[in-house]
Amino acid sequence: MTYQSEIAKADSLIGGQAGWDGIAPESVARMRLQNRFNTGLDIARHTAKIMRQDMAAYDADPAAYTLSLGCWHGFIGQQKMISIKKHFGSTKGRYLYLSGWMVAALRSEFGPLPDQSMHEKTSVPALIEELYTFLKQADARELGMLFRDLDAARAAGDEVKAQKISHDIDAYETHVVPIIADIDAGFGNAEATYLLARKFIEAGACCIQIENQVSDEKQCGHQDGKVTVPHEDFLAKIRAVRYAFLELGVDDGVIVARTDSLGAGLTKQIAYVREAGDIADQYNSFLDCDPVDPATVGHGDVLISRDGQLLRPKRLPSNLYQFRPGTGEDRCVLDCITALQNGADLLWIETEKPHIGQIGGMVRRIRDVIPDAKLVYNNSPSFNWTLNFRQQVYDAWAQEGRDLAAYDRARLMSIDYDETDLGREADERIRTFQKDAARDAGIFHHLITLPTYHTAALSTDNLARRYFGEEGMLGYVKQVQREEIRQGIACVKHQNMAGSDIGDDHKDYFAGEAALKAGGAHNTMNQFAA
Repeated sequence: MTYQSEIAKADSLIGGQAGWDGIAPESVARMRLQNRFNTGLDIARHTAKIMRQDMAAYDADPAAYTLSLGCWHGFIGQQKMISIKKHFGSTKGRYLYLSGWMVAALRSEFGPLPDQSMHEKTSVPALIEELYTFLKQADARELGMLFRDLDAARAAGDEVKAQKISHDIDAYETHVVPIIADIDAGFGNAEATYLLARKFIEAGACCIQIENQVSDEKQCGHQDGKVTVPHEDFLAKIRAVRYAFLELGVDDGVIVARTDSLGAGLTKQIAYVREAGDIADQYNSFLDCDPVDPATVGHGDVLISRDGQLLRPKRLPSNLYQFRPGTGEDRCVLDCITALQNGADLLWIETEKPHIGQIGGMVRRIRDVIPDAKLVYNNSPSFNWTLNFRQQVYDAWAQEGRDLAAYDRARLMSIDYDETDLGREADERIRTFQKDAARDAGIFHHLITLPTYHTAALSTDNLARRYFGEEGMLGYVKQVQREEIRQGIACVKHQNMAGSDIGDDHKDYFAGEAALKAGGAHNTMNQFAA
């Protein structure tokens, strides 16, 4: 629908209603365009189509990978998308990520919590809704500015400019983009997963990421003590999420199946085997077992039979069972193939370091079975990127026989190496990591889970050091406000960003000349016009 057709539609509606003479069709059209998504389901259907198109584009060309940054507040997500449109002109290929880690650490009523599914599970869909509320407000703000420019052009009699602005309104690109939302391990059984997935989708999520850890022992992917579940348990939860999407009419919703098997050496259950070689039998084949003489079976022993041999799985005092050391990659590959064969759309392999060779090796094995397998990858702040890539360069150069006398592998984090050939080579590999991994390791989507947790801490530390120190108010003005002005950061006009001008427009619609507006000559925001 174009701007003019929306006006005509509103005019037709209003003209047929007695007593609606004070309602302006163009104002109605403007309000409708400023709020094109009436429900979270509208958003989920819209963004699911975007993700599906992007996935197809990546299949055709791995250079068309996508990116996102994690968010813990609606304002953070809004500012990211405003910045992306400002710097790149389009939001295409750029999403938001909703991290369960950040919800636990920053949004729980219990206070800061570790990433162990102890936070209120409803706080996650609440954040999805909050993010989309802020993104829709960003649309309303920018369109409102276009409407004001259109009115000014008309008042000046500049028809050419008015036509151009009308075209810009018709071509307007929304800030509403896909959110990849973290449902942890489902916060319970498959029914609990289904109920929570519904809340996610109703809030606007088109993409849900779920992991194969046991829900009541869930750990952060970069911590120790992770416990996985047999495949059938995980597949039941994947199906529960798919049922939620289908029930709510988001037929092309996206499911990301995450495996933590690379770093998980434990399982809570021995899988139930129906026949030799089935997926449960394969899961159990990775258990660390000792042969057992039937005469030595002790009271309370748990035994399994494999190939005619009686075996005792190694069970810990926690009642958890151990996998054999060194089986992590094989279990990851099996997890991924099984998930894609049973309804998942994308994969997430949680690794202990950002290493294209390691990731790519697993992806090649998966693609031998499922050629279009694609990954979402966590470019995690839990990795020491500088150290990891300097070590990778050091080791590669050592293998090539290069002279490394100028470098000490134990001191590679030192600032002394920042401007060396090794430091520059490592930085270049970090810079191209996402492009290279998209091409060589099947990674469709790169995200950073916790970036704004760290940027908030860093910027606050710098401001506090300057403001409470010798710089005083200059610490704020020089490092924050002056940079906002010079870099064109919209938030320097914080009243406008918070919706003051949108409110003034509504006052015009509702009260006409009687409107008492905030944006007059005495509004201090006018100081930033220059």
